[in-house]
Amino acid sequence: MEMEYLMRVLIAGICGVLIGYERKNRMKEAGIRTHFVVAVGAALMMIVSKYGFQDQAGWANLSLDPSRIAAQVVSGVGFIGAGMIFTQRHTVRGLTTAAGIWATAGMGLAVGSGLYWTGAGVTLLIVVAQMLLHRPTRWLVSARTETLTIRLLKEGDTLKNVLALLGQEKISVVGFKTEQQISTDSGEETVLEFTLQLPGSYRAEQLIVLLQDVPHVRSVDMR
Repeated sequence: MEMEYLMRVLIAGICGVLIGYERKNRMKEAGIRTHFVVAVGAALMMIVSKYGFQDQAGWANLSLDPSRIAAQVVSGVGFIGAGMIFTQRHTVRGLTTAAGIWATAGMGLAVGSGLYWTGAGVTLLIVVAQMLLHRPTRWLVSARTETLTIRLLKEGDTLKNVLALLGQEKISVVGFKTEQQISTDSGEETVLEFTLQLPGSYRAEQLIVLLQDVPHVRSVDMR
């Protein structure tokens, strides 16, 4: 009987490796080892929870709940996932990896309880989804916010040309303020800060190149 339990742990570990391999190739925070250990640990906890106390089942006035230990896996894996989520340049990163860890734990619980096909199917579904949706189509990508700092010469329609360019690129101006006025030999220069909403698939480098080609624009910085 224990060989069957060990087989469940091994199957869960293999499924965890498959999920972790895709994450490793994407250079994500959690790779093969993390997903393997989470899957194996979840399967083990499920086996202990479901079968580990059968020798005490005949005791008088004793009731066993096989879900109690397994339920703690869901809570415990949340701490691991929380450590992988961080914010960088107004963007939350690590959510997919954290969700993958959580799903890997669920897969391990399923395999540990004997639901082999369910665990294998979930593994396949996770891997395929992460591969196919890694570069989603344009309509699936949400807009993002960026801060643009631009230094330009107060000459003619420079600002109007900048705003027209943003409109052509379908970039919305959410906020706008003047940082400072600078007097130079070539004339008055203004440093402006824009808060922009870019389409999700739009590359910031592309906008910088376009703005640098606008006449009388001295410098462009985006963060």
